[in-house]
Amino acid sequence: MTRKNSKILPPSDPAVLIEQAPFSASLRALARRGEAKFVRKGAQLIIEGDAGDTLFIVVQGKLRACSVGPDGREVTYGTYGPGEYVGEMSLDGGPRSADVVVDEPGIVVLVTRATLLAHLAEQPQFALELLAKVIRRARTATLSLRQIALNDVYGRLKALLETQAVPAADGTRALEPSPSHLEISRAIGCSREMVSRVMKDLELGGYVESGRRHIRLLRTLPAKW
Repeated sequence: MTRKNSKILPPSDPAVLIEQAPFSASLRALARRGEAKFVRKGAQLIIEGDAGDTLFIVVQGKLRACSVGPDGREVTYGTYGPGEYVGEMSLDGGPRSADVVVDEPGIVVLVTRATLLAHLAEQPQFALELLAKVIRRARTATLSLRQIALNDVYGRLKALLETQAVPAADGTRALEPSPSHLEISRAIGCSREMVSRVMKDLELGGYVESGRRHIRLLRTLPAKW
């Protein structure tokens, strides 16, 4: 008999996890052809500027694509969980366009360019899936650049909060779990201190309520701050 306080652990067999992951049929078939490996938090899978021909499919955990400036400030381009993949931009033989680090430990599948080409030969419809992914990411990058170019820090923070907030049962909107101030600063291209300062002002003004991994939008955020 199972005790009430016992925990059912998720399967650790990568092959089982690949079958359970939220993949399209074609992506799952590609993942089966690759090499699965466990990755620890903080590990760097891709170094910006390096040559590379490997695609990383996320089975479990979370990856983050980012760059670090000369002043040490880090900018995040995107975070990727199960069902996502990174590294496709270098499959043309060019250098890596960003660093990719592990934010949450888990399992990724390494797929080489040769393996991908063999997969495309057998399942050419995956080319459309891959192309759609590249287009979506290019569009996201364009919107992010537009935000940075045309908005001040508050404008970028407002856009991020309003985009990520979802309706809550009490009629407000919330980010749960919410990104940390450090993660927000990386996403909008400013310092963590600046994010903390603006968030504190918004709390004092009665616009937001925040706690540990929790941000609730109490009323419509002002257009300017």
